[in-house]
Amino acid sequence: MALTPMDIHNVQFDRSFRGYNTDEVDEFLEKVAKDYENLVQENTELKEQIEQLKEKNKSYEKLEETMHNAIVVAQEAAEEVKNNANREAEIIRKEAEKEAQRIVEDARYRANRIVSEHEELHKQVQIFKMRFRSFMESQLSALEMEDFMEGIESGEEGSSQQGDL
Repeated sequence: MALTPMDIHNVQFDRSFRGYNTDEVDEFLEKVAKDYENLVQENTELKEQIEQLKEKNKSYEKLEETMHNAIVVAQEAAEEVKNNANREAEIIRKEAEKEAQRIVEDARYRANRIVSEHEELHKQVQIFKMRFRSFMESQLSALEMEDFMEGIESGEEGSSQQGDL
């Protein structure tokens, strides 16, 4: 069992002949009791302070754990955002490639159609030229034939006129 300041204060010694001076012993015991009481009080205060510091330390440890968890969650969220952005970028890239391929195919189709139309027009021009040439040749032939016929008719008239003279 621990000694208390009251135990020191209430201690009684037997008196004997030729013993210590009782006033000095009492005064010393009084001083020891006060010092011991101060030490006990200081020890109690220090224990309370230790408990408070332990509680504070626990709250700091909880705060540290919370902050650590928040950092982990933030890192995971950042990683998820990054992955989502990468996936979205990949989707956009693929859609852009498809759109570009569609545009190229459309342009090829139009180019082929224009080339076909050009070839068709070229054929029609050739046909027109050929028909026009044929028409012109037939007209020229008809004109020559008409000149020839006029010449024959004029020659008949001329020869009949010559005979009349």
